[in-house]
Amino acid sequence: MTVVRVAPSQPRPGRHVPAGHPVPQAQRTASPAELRRVFGAFPTGVTALAALVDGVPVGMAANSFTSVSLHPPLLSVCVAHTSATWPLLAGRARLGVTVLGAGQERACAQLASRDGDRFARLDWHATGDGAVLLHGASAWFDTSIEQQVPAGDHDIAVLRIHALGADHTVPPLVFHASRFGRLAETAGGTQDGPAPHTPQHLTATEETS
Repeated sequence: MTVVRVAPSQPRPGRHVPAGHPVPQAQRTASPAELRRVFGAFPTGVTALAALVDGVPVGMAANSFTSVSLHPPLLSVCVAHTSATWPLLAGRARLGVTVLGAGQERACAQLASRDGDRFARLDWHATGDGAVLLHGASAWFDTSIEQQVPAGDHDIAVLRIHALGADHTVPPLVFHASRFGRLAETAGGTQDGPAPHTPQHLTATEETS
């Protein structure tokens, strides 16, 4: 019996790609600057992580927030090993996670700054267990640290959700290509004007303190 092996056809460059569209080209290695640029193509929300430390609010901004599990209720954030703020928060019994609203660009800039009072002129409250939550937000979570997993130059912090809430009338702050923006309404609805596009130094994997 003769067995005939048919070689699979090789994809042709540009196949199924409309004229005028660039063909994605993968690179084997990438510099940190290039990683920042490419990660920035993925739009994210921005969160504030905060808690009381010796009676004083301590917090930071992070845009590496994601949902993890419904049963049990878990979310995660990625925190850089270089963060000076995370070691202060990691030992707290409870940690507030606030999803910032479209009008909270200034709050994000303060929480991402290295100098000054990060909570100056911000409206916030603390729970009985010490989680700090900002007012005027799209959503909020009262959490505790479930586990931390080392991952490269960051730690993945998995947080268990104890209480939560949302205000769907408040559109979220959106971070994309190193700029702030906001969501537009779906077709047939109204469209919000763009938020001021203030360049920032957040990335999809960077904690900003």
